[in-house]
Amino acid sequence: MVSPAPSATGSRVFGFAVMGVGAFTLTGSSSVPSPLYPVYQEMWGFSAAVLTVVFAIYVVSLLATLLTVGALSDRIGRRPIIGAAMVILAISMVVFIFADNVGWLIAARIIQGLAVGTATGAVAAGMIDLQPNPRVGPLINSIAPSLGLGLGAAGAGLLVQFAPFPTVLSYALIAVLAIGIVIALLFVPENSQPTGFSSRGDALRALKPSVALPQDVRAQFFLVLPCLMSAWALGGLYMSLGTSIVDVVFGIDDRLVAGLAVATMFTSGSVAAVVMRRFAELRVVVTGVVLLATGVVVVAGALLSGVVVLYFVGTAIAGFGWGSTFLGAMGIVAGLGRPNQRAQVFATTFVVCYIAFSVPAIGAGVATGRFGLTATAVGYSAIVATLALASGVALVLRRPKPEPVRLEEVAPAPERQAG
Repeated sequence: MVSPAPSATGSRVFGFAVMGVGAFTLTGSSSVPSPLYPVYQEMWGFSAAVLTVVFAIYVVSLLATLLTVGALSDRIGRRPIIGAAMVILAISMVVFIFADNVGWLIAARIIQGLAVGTATGAVAAGMIDLQPNPRVGPLINSIAPSLGLGLGAAGAGLLVQFAPFPTVLSYALIAVLAIGIVIALLFVPENSQPTGFSSRGDALRALKPSVALPQDVRAQFFLVLPCLMSAWALGGLYMSLGTSIVDVVFGIDDRLVAGLAVATMFTSGSVAAVVMRRFAELRVVVTGVVLLATGVVVVAGALLSGVVVLYFVGTAIAGFGWGSTFLGAMGIVAGLGRPNQRAQVFATTFVVCYIAFSVPAIGAGVATGRFGLTATAVGYSAIVATLALASGVALVLRRPKPEPVRLEEVAPAPERQAG
């Protein structure tokens, strides 16, 4: 499919751009089906509970893949893993296009989860391998999830609303983009210095489900872990209950306003990643968790008082904290481990992120039935704010100091450049 040998004429800048487009394609594709769910419900007549199954099965598929092949690009190279994942992603889009019942919709989400889980760690590590300077890789890794989710849903929503063939066009565009990335990978240098396998048994062991980390990076990784958890748990709250909060708590039955609340959260996070990129990672993380906690407290006040403007203000502040926290944390993670360990570190990082994104949100959905939406959202906010502040204090006290990412570490060996 895609030869792991580096392209003699491939450039680092071009390769980095391809990795960046790949990251946005992955995250954007995951939110593309969302605006189409009402269309499917009208066509096939399934309940909202079935949508929960569709969401859950995607997360399960993604996490299972991250746990098995998420770090495989450290062994065989970034390009073959990303190329295979993009082909799988294109296949999932074709299944979406031809789906004629909810069973096929679930199948498409499973295949999509396989693609995203396969490529996530490799793409994130590939950007660090090829980044033109030590800050831009963590920046794009930080922006891609929030901006990709927002643009994917918004773009698909616009096409569904104003373009023909609503159940075809969005998926076709993602499929074309994925195949374009596969072709572009032919001209991308392989800078990961893959270690390969010593035996068939070694190859099979590499596929054993694992979230293991290199021994020498664990202490610093676990320091930054609660920061990531607080940020992604907040994102999960908005993705799962954000629309209901606007409708039920504030009494605004307007899908545009509900969508703007979610967009405010993730757009503010993307802005934060751009604004804060020039500061030291530790400073960015600490600033982020403080803003995140502050914004969440403002949101909780808005929920209790019923003031929707306050809710949007708190959401913007919390979103800025979300983006700052994730940017700083990814900067620290990018400096952990050797180049041939990066995919493993990033795969483990995203496993944690997706678990924090989904499991607490599902728990909040269950709690809503017992305690009500307002009480659940306020309690959830309090937990997120407490975790964020506690993680910030721990970082200040322990001050992780990852090694800076050095370009010479990830440059191809001279004989590989020649060949």
